[in-house]
Amino acid sequence: MNQSLLLDNVDISKAQLLAIFGSFALLFFLLHQIRSKRIKEEYSLLWLFISVIFIIFSVWRDGLNLLARAVGVAYAPAALFLVLILAIFLILIQFSIIISKTTENNKHLTQEHSILKLEVKKLKHELAKIKSEMNDGSTIKSEHTDKLAK
Repeated sequence: MNQSLLLDNVDISKAQLLAIFGSFALLFFLLHQIRSKRIKEEYSLLWLFISVIFIIFSVWRDGLNLLARAVGVAYAPAALFLVLILAIFLILIQFSIIISKTTENNKHLTQEHSILKLEVKKLKHELAKIKSEMNDGSTIKSEHTDKLAK
C-alpha cells in the first residue's frame, strides 16, 4: 500500500495539537509536583528539560524532521520515540545514582545507630552498677547505724 494513502486519513493538526497539549500538561504537572514538594528541585531538572524538549518538538514540526534526518530515521515521529527512550534511559541512570547514594547513606546511618545503641547499653549497665553500689552502701550504713543505736 502506498504510504501517502495511509497519511491522507490522518489530520496532522489534531495530532500536533494533542502533542502540544500533552507536553504542556506534563510541564504543568511537574511544576505542580515541585511546588507541592512531592518532587525535589534537584531531581526535577531532568524531567523539566525533557518536557521542554517535547514542547519544542510538538510546536516546531520541522525541528522533529530535522532531528529525524540527523539521526537517520525515515519516519519523523519515530525520532520522537528515540528521544523518549533516551529520556527514560537518562532518568533511570539518575534514579540509579540516587538509589546508590541513599543505600550508602542508609549503611552509614545503620552503623552509627548500632554504635550508639551499644554505647547506650554500656551506659545503662554502668548506671545500674552505680545504683547497685549506692544501694549496697546505704544498706551497709543503715546496718552500721542500727548496731550503734543498740
